[in-house]
Amino acid sequence: MIVLFCALGAGAYGGWWWWQQQGAGASAAERKGGREAKGGRGGELVVRAATAAVKPMPVLIEAVGTVEPEHSVQVRAQVSGVLQSVLFKEGDKVKAGQQLFQIDPRTFEASHRQAQAQLARDLAQLENAKVQRDRLEPLLKREFITQQEFDVAVTSTKSLEATVAADRALLEQARIQLDFTRIHAPISGRTGALAVKPGNLVAAGAGGGGVPLVTINSTDPILVSFSIPERQLEEIRRQQNEKEMRIEILPDRAAPAVAEGKLVFIDNTITPQTGTVLLKTQVENSGEVLWPGQFVNARIVLRIEPEALVVPEAAVQPGQDGSFVYLIDPENKVRVQPVKVSRQIGSDIVIAAGIKPGDRVITEIPQALQAGARVRLAGAEGARSPEAGKGTGKKGTGGKPGERKPEGGSKG
Repeated sequence: MIVLFCALGAGAYGGWWWWQQQGAGASAAERKGGREAKGGRGGELVVRAATAAVKPMPVLIEAVGTVEPEHSVQVRAQVSGVLQSVLFKEGDKVKAGQQLFQIDPRTFEASHRQAQAQLARDLAQLENAKVQRDRLEPLLKREFITQQEFDVAVTSTKSLEATVAADRALLEQARIQLDFTRIHAPISGRTGALAVKPGNLVAAGAGGGGVPLVTINSTDPILVSFSIPERQLEEIRRQQNEKEMRIEILPDRAAPAVAEGKLVFIDNTITPQTGTVLLKTQVENSGEVLWPGQFVNARIVLRIEPEALVVPEAAVQPGQDGSFVYLIDPENKVRVQPVKVSRQIGSDIVIAAGIKPGDRVITEIPQALQAGARVRLAGAEGARSPEAGKGTGKKGTGGKPGERKPEGGSKG
């Protein structure tokens, strides 16, 4: 029994020892393979880099704005009646003066004809009164009639003249009321949704039941309103009359500008709750790229900095103590360099301090990259191993460079 236990123990120890040797060999192979994969030739890391360049870049102030129409009109009925017809489609572009609606005009046409008839009657009476006055005037000079009789004729004539003037005003009023049954577009622009359909009774006036029939917004030109912090107001006021200053409108911050305009409005009050001031710019919008109510990015270009130091966005990394870049020194070693970022414009970052023109910064950062590591640029010369190309074939044998000659090579 003792012998059996000893044999089992010896076998277990031998298995444990063999397993340890296999694990150590595998770890060594993994470490060797890791070093080869990580460093390539001589422990070098393959990276991509860019050179810090000097080029003209704008000095910007960026804000989020809202597109709003320069003119917006709620079209309402000015007389009450049944809406007879709608002469446009919802969402159509209309021109100023174009007829949009027709209200049943029959009642107003009757009032207009009545006013015309009343004016014609009173005009006839006025003509008769003038004839009577003119006939009595020579009789008064011959003293065939009294002064009182002549004065009655004169008074009657003047009274009828006033009546005719009132009739003319009533006729004009009736004509205006009749014209109001034809509702025209007060401005050019694009119509919104219809609030009242044909066949419904519409009420006159802005209050009570006088709901807007439709709203028209002008879309070209169009306004963009945005707010900026009060600390930037002084610089904007100082630059607003300069030719270089302009405002670009971008639907997306990363997209190119779709419109450009000048500053047309600075509010006369800073909002105390937010510490911001409202600004507006007017831009051309013939293609209707911008839409009322749309949120956009407003970029105020104050001036152009002729010699700005620029690196790609991918090169600048955030850190606990601020931004930094991985700098490649002349010996192809990596150094962590803190930088001061001035501003970002698209995929370019303007550097205020930390590096100089011509410095190489890493743009694609490997996971294993550390300060002091030796790097090699992707695609650069020397990417192959130093042993590559030596081979073992003799000159003139036609062997490929680096191709190993088979052992005991047969001539076939």
